[in-house]
Amino acid sequence: MSWDIVATYAVAVCLIVGAIFSLVGSIGLLKFNDPMTRLHAPTKVGTVGIGALLLAAMIHSYTLGEGVVHEILIMAFLFVTAPISANFMAKVNLHRRECDTPPPPAKDRTWATLNAPDDAAPGASSNKG
Repeated sequence: MSWDIVATYAVAVCLIVGAIFSLVGSIGLLKFNDPMTRLHAPTKVGTVGIGALLLAAMIHSYTLGEGVVHEILIMAFLFVTAPISANFMAKVNLHRRECDTPPPPAKDRTWATLNAPDDAAPGASSNKG
């Protein structure tokens, strides 16, 4: 069995894995009810699904003797930005109180996510001038 055949099978497996994760993430985005659970599905598609598709492109380009620098840069960008953007979207949902808030921490008073005055209305800005 030559390396070209092994690479072809590896590309096929990566494409199938990427397609399955993309399908499951799309279904999860439609089926989940609240924003916090709905956020979970597309972040997995962004990391695992797109990562598998880019890995398939990298393997295919490598077998053809072409460079894979673009795919590596795209994969690095996605793996860095997807968790950060998901974290920011989750924090926005917590601050706007559009989801169930987690229980208060036991002894830690500096927990930054919900460290806001109780009298402040959601979405209102306080100007200290």
